Amino acid sequence: MTTSTTPRERLLDAAGELFYRDGMGVGVDALCKAAGVSKKSMYQLFRSKDEVIAESLAGLGPAYQAALLPPTDDEHSPRERILTVFDRQDRMAAEGNFLGCPFVSAAVELKDPEHPGSVVARQLKQHLTDFFRTQLVAADAKDPETLAVQLTIVFDGTSARAVVQAQALAGIGTVTAAALLDAAGVK
Repeated sequence: MTTSTTPRERLLDAAGELFYRDGMGVGVDALCKAAGVSKKSMYQLFRSKDEVIAESLAGLGPAYQAALLPPTDDEHSPRERILTVFDRQDRMAAEGNFLGCPFVSAAVELKDPEHPGSVVARQLKQHLTDFFRTQLVAADAKDPETLAVQLTIVFDGTSARAVVQAQALAGIGTVTAAALLDAAGVK
């Protein structure tokens, strides 16, 4: 159960928890029960479950990004800032309740690229790629666009591996990202 005060906040918090843990197939009844909100109230606050999915993903974005990305005033090198993301991912995966990237999970489960939740997931995943690209530009990397996408693929792949193998990453994401950075001459 969540500690939010308004029905809207309780619904979004419960949706974020349930959809991440149990998937997008969680029914409206279960969602409303977890939030302590009636179905009537839910449909007064949101047009559809799809809207709840999209808004709950959007609400997860800032906290998830804050957990992964170094603060903007961090004075480490771009390379160190990039590797921080993978180190943090490694720690998250080792905690035992890691179920992968919530945005990749949502998009894969929803399948429809035009679903409101898929659109939000894509925007939030782009934020990570943009972070990598910004760091790579600051490091004068050749082809920062391609390398940023490659780093995002490593991130997503290691997230999936942690879930599929049901085990901690043991630094594989950090080592793989470092190898890409080395190959690109990002020191």
